[in-house]
Amino acid sequence: MNKKNRKIFILHEIYGVNDFIQEQALAYNDAYTDVECIHFYSDEKVFSYAQEKEAYAHFTNEIGFDAPLEILARKLKTAIQQYDKVLVIGFSVGATIAWRLSTLPLHRVVCVYGSRIRQYLDLQPSCPTLILLPNHEKNFNVQDLKQALNHIQYVQTIQFPGEHGFMDCYNSAYHYESAIQAHTYIKNFI
Repeated sequence: MNKKNRKIFILHEIYGVNDFIQEQALAYNDAYTDVECIHFYSDEKVFSYAQEKEAYAHFTNEIGFDAPLEILARKLKTAIQQYDKVLVIGFSVGATIAWRLSTLPLHRVVCVYGSRIRQYLDLQPSCPTLILLPNHEKNFNVQDLKQALNHIQYVQTIQFPGEHGFMDCYNSAYHYESAIQAHTYIKNFI
């Protein structure tokens, strides 16, 4: 008999399933949990942090925020039939996609620095959803997003000192204390 009653899907940033994302998968894998990293890139391409502009262009032009939804929704619905609890944890672009999937009958959704969530504020999650944001983003006012999210049922929003990428120890924006706190919040939430 399968003891594992929980499945967690990890959705990556523009860089692909890199060392940071793989470490996140290991952090949540235990005797009761299956963890799967979702590759948005069909060739499982991984970009270096120095290739940020190329990675962003590749994600935007080749993948986008719509294409993965249908495939992931099917994958999640299948998992819901097989596990008691199905969760999604997304980072950056993966967080925005996770947010868009939060309308499915999932157990929990975690969105870490999903700056594009601001384009999908009309969604109503059907499950508890934790959104972790940095104090500062280059391209928009984080406070405005936090305030908009505070009025949505099932949503808990927490801000941490740092910038986009603060949880990723390989990223130049890494913020040790914020990363540790954020990881603790996620563990307690899920």
